[in-house]
Amino acid sequence: MAQRMVARNGARGTTLGQIAQEAGVTPAGLLHHFESKEQLLHAVLDTRDADDLAAANFRGGTIEQLQKVVERFERTPESIGMFTVLLTENLEPEAPLHERFLNRYRLSVDIIAKGIRRGQREGRYRTDLDPAVKAAEIVAFITGLETSWLLDPSIPLTEVFREYTSSLDRRLSLSPPSGPPSNRG
Repeated sequence: MAQRMVARNGARGTTLGQIAQEAGVTPAGLLHHFESKEQLLHAVLDTRDADDLAAANFRGGTIEQLQKVVERFERTPESIGMFTVLLTENLEPEAPLHERFLNRYRLSVDIIAKGIRRGQREGRYRTDLDPAVKAAEIVAFITGLETSWLLDPSIPLTEVFREYTSSLDRRLSLSPPSGPPSNRG
């Protein structure tokens, strides 16, 4: 419920009193569990992060992991909205959740870069690509798609992810691209 309210109104536009009313408790009852709105927002983000970790398969390859991201959109749409709104509200370094979002971004880039490095060591991925740069691109794609999907839920997520991951697989792969031979020359 807090996710839905924050996704709709933003954290700045949602009071603890509104959340308490929606939850059917008094503001004092809510404050018994959460000392502040910031603490409540951290708890909601902790739940989202735990859900993401539970659904992740860090043993799988980078492409396989990315193909599963679309499942998160379908499984927890309110979580996507809440996360995107909170991220946007906390871009400034002095914002209350800025450090958390910055750390989450860096962790995401690091996890993906490690997967790419693993693929490079195993001989599946090209070694002339910088894993950190490619990982930043992938996180930017996902973040952008989350925002686009919130704006227009009719986006065919499965097809967009399939096309992106296929393209990414071709760019990362050591194997020559399939298709007709090039006429360069």
